[in-house]
Amino acid sequence: MESALDRYDAFDDPSNPVPLSKIEEDCFVSELYHGPTRAFKDMALQPFGYVLSKLAQKRGEHYLIMAATSGDTGPATLETFKNQEGVQVACLYPDGGTSDVQRLQMVTEDAKNLKVIGVEGNFDDTQNTLKELLASEEFKSELKEKNIKLSAANSVNFGRIIFQIIYHIHSYLELVRKDEIKMGEKIYLVVPSGNFGNALGAYYAKKAGLPIEKILISSNINNILTDWINKGEYDLTTRTLIQTESPAMDILKSSNVERIMFDKFGAERTKELMDSLANNGKYTLTKDELALLREDFDASFSDDTECEAVVGKYAKNGYIMDPHTATCMRAYDTLRDKPLKTVVYSTAEWTKFSPAVSRAIGDEVEDDIEALKLISAKINATVPAMIEKLFIKPIVHTVVVKKDDIKGEMLNFL
Repeated sequence: MESALDRYDAFDDPSNPVPLSKIEEDCFVSELYHGPTRAFKDMALQPFGYVLSKLAQKRGEHYLIMAATSGDTGPATLETFKNQEGVQVACLYPDGGTSDVQRLQMVTEDAKNLKVIGVEGNFDDTQNTLKELLASEEFKSELKEKNIKLSAANSVNFGRIIFQIIYHIHSYLELVRKDEIKMGEKIYLVVPSGNFGNALGAYYAKKAGLPIEKILISSNINNILTDWINKGEYDLTTRTLIQTESPAMDILKSSNVERIMFDKFGAERTKELMDSLANNGKYTLTKDELALLREDFDASFSDDTECEAVVGKYAKNGYIMDPHTATCMRAYDTLRDKPLKTVVYSTAEWTKFSPAVSRAIGDEVEDDIEALKLISAKINATVPAMIEKLFIKPIVHTVVVKKDDIKGEMLNFL
C-alpha cells in the first residue's frame, strides 16, 4: 500500500498533492487535478490501478479492465495501467462527447496493453454497455476461455470509491491546519456531480464522522440529480442528454445513486426503485424517503451561460476554474443555511476545457491550441507540459463503433 500511495509523488507538489485555495472569505477550492491527467480521477486511480496490477501479477492472473468515460476516467485509467503486466484495458468514450484535450489524452496512448474505442452515442450508452458486459455470463465465459478475469475502472468498482473518501477528510484537515476552522466545526461540501462517485465518497466520510453540515450537489443543464434530491423524482422519460461545456456531468443514469438508496432505504426498496427505472424509465421516492435523502444532500444546477459568467468573474480576480467547478458557485451562493466554511471540489484543470474558458474571458476561440495560448498570455496562466505535448503526439486509436459492436471490438483486441 505504501508503494501505491507513492504514486502521489508524481503530482505537481508531492508534499501537497491537493492544494486548498481560498477564493472567498469562507469558500475554499480543493484542487483535485494536479496529477498526470489533470483531473480528480487520478486521485483514486493512481493508487487503485497500482494495487490491482500488483495483485494480478502476484496471483499470476490476467485481467481485462473496462472503463467507460465521459472524459476524465478514461485518461486516468489508461495512465495508471499502461505497460502494467497482467492487465489489458478497453476504454470506451462517446465520440464527440468529450473535450478535444480529453480525447487526445486517450487516442494518443501507445502502450500495447491499451485499447481505446470511440462509440457512436453518449456516455450513458457506453456505461450501460459496460454494466451489461460485467453482468454477462456469456462474456465472462468467453474471457475465461482466454484465461482472463473481468473488472472495471469506473466507480461501479467499489475500489475507486474507497480512495475517493480520503480527500474529503484531507480537505477538512487542511482547513484545521490553516486555522480556518477548529476540529469538530462543521463545514459544507460542494460537489459537481455526474455519476455521483465523488459525492458518494463524501457521504461515506460524513457517515464515518467527518463534521459535514450538508453535501451540496451541483449539476449542469442535465440536472436529473437536482430533481432527485429536491423533488424525489428520477425520470428519464422526459429527458434527452444535452452536450454541454462540462461534459463529465453529461450523464442521465447516475450509477452511485443506487448505493445511496441502498444505504438509506435498504436492499428490497432499492431493487424496487431500480427495477422501476429499468422497466418504466422513472421512479418517485416517498415523502419520508425524500426527507431522509435531504438530511445529507441539497442540489442546484447551472447552464453554460451562467458558468461562463462565473469563470470570467474569478478569472478577473486571478483564479481560473474549469466549467465543472463553476457549477458549484450557485450552490455556494444559494443553498447554505448557515454561515459555515465551505469546500468546493475542482475536479478538472481548466486546460482541458480551454475554448469554454476563452469564451468566459471574452474571446471566441474554438481551437484548443489557440485558446490555451490566448489564456496563457492574457491571464499569465501556466499550461502543463503534458497538455502541450498532446497536440504533437501521433493518433494511435482511430476506431469508432456502434454500441452493439463494442463486445466484438474488445474480443478482437484480446
